[in-house]
Amino acid sequence: MLDDNLQIKKMTQKEADEIADYWKYPEPYDFYNMTADKEDYDEIVDPLARGDKFFSITKGQELIGFFCIFPKEPATGEIELGLGMKPELTGKGLGEVFVELIVEYLQANYLDQVIWLSVADFNQRALKVYKQVGFNYVTDKLQKTNGGEYNFIVMNNVE
Repeated sequence: MLDDNLQIKKMTQKEADEIADYWKYPEPYDFYNMTADKEDYDEIVDPLARGDKFFSITKGQELIGFFCIFPKEPATGEIELGLGMKPELTGKGLGEVFVELIVEYLQANYLDQVIWLSVADFNQRALKVYKQVGFNYVTDKLQKTNGGEYNFIVMNNVE
């Protein structure tokens, strides 16, 4: 379903609002609902905060996912990646194609970048996908978010 006619473009306000207000994941993935973290919510819905860092992935007129990038260490050209797939599409074996598309886009448009990402350690589905597409474990970190402190696995695409 995901491997044909996918487009990546700068996120529109309508898409940002849809993700922020209507994408609701089942437990325990509800941790990733934008409404669960005011800072994340505010960043995606505010056009100035969102800037040119947020991208939509669509198939035809359907919004199927998004990603955002932030300079990790500007002097080194490393970027931090955040991403999300439409809740109804998760857990169906589509993650590998989805993440590969994002990585290919980043490699084509941000040459020779080291791509970093962090994932909550309970999210074994995502960890499996990231390993399949070439991300490697770097370290664990405790992070305050969503009203608590959670352990995250930090990964990058360096072999």
